Amino acid sequence: MNRENKRKAFTKSYYKTHACHDSFTCKVCGRLCTPQNAGSDHRNHCPNCLASLHVDDEPGDRAADCGSVMEPIAVWVRKGGEWAIIHRCKRCGKLSSNRVAADDNPMKLMSIALKPLCAPPFPLERIEEMTALMAGDGQIGW
Repeated sequence: MNRENKRKAFTKSYYKTHACHDSFTCKVCGRLCTPQNAGSDHRNHCPNCLASLHVDDEPGDRAADCGSVMEPIAVWVRKGGEWAIIHRCKRCGKLSSNRVAADDNPMKLMSIALKPLCAPPFPLERIEEMTALMAGDGQIGW
């Protein structure tokens, strides 16, 4: 083990302060993921399927024992308008947030963002009735 690999293995939070130049193969879709074109120094999810791995307890510490796949379940907008992906671990349920990378699949991002609109918590057939209950006229007129 060379000096740099020892530093990575034994220095807590090494990846918080150092760029990660490692490539990896996505455990979900099998794509080779490289740090180039990510737009940041830290590639932590697949740009194709947006899946990640549960390797950190705190960002950059590589201390998690779980190691399971973290599926993208939502997106949110950070201060300043930057998008981030919410990941949930399939094994333990831990939630984490990761910045969207420059080369992330835009169709996958939009499908995650629109998912709540495609499956609202009420029947769409009742939208006119619910609008009327809110003192509207209940008519959908475009």
